[in-house]
Amino acid sequence: QVQLVQSGGGLVQAGDSLRPSCAASGRTSYTMGWFRQASGKEREFVAAISRSGITTYYADSVKGRVTISRDNAKNTVSLQMNSLKPDDTAIYYCAARAAVTTSSDSYSYDYWGQGTQVTVSS
Repeated sequence: QVQLVQSGGGLVQAGDSLRPSCAASGRTSYTMGWFRQASGKEREFVAAISRSGITTYYADSVKGRVTISRDNAKNTVSLQMNSLKPDDTAIYYCAARAAVTTSSDSYSYDYWGQGTQVTVSS
């Protein structure tokens, strides 16, 4: 079992940066991912990171603007988001999966954080 508690997010202007974070408790040797869901749309993949933090994987829509990282000593995963756009507005979720490989498939993740709202104004 793992519990994921998110923090960060908020209201920013286009071009600004945000760094949502996710703190894990319980068993923490999981591959981690971030997803987002905009109003009226399906949940979509944003980024994933391996257990070691060596392998990362990004959606094309955020590549070059977003960096996923983890601190295994602190059991945290963060999502540094730069050059934010109004299209990035969504609820952002962190997720954990027991499998070793990273994945963009939300159904393969076992545990989810509570979500954090990110709103980017133009």
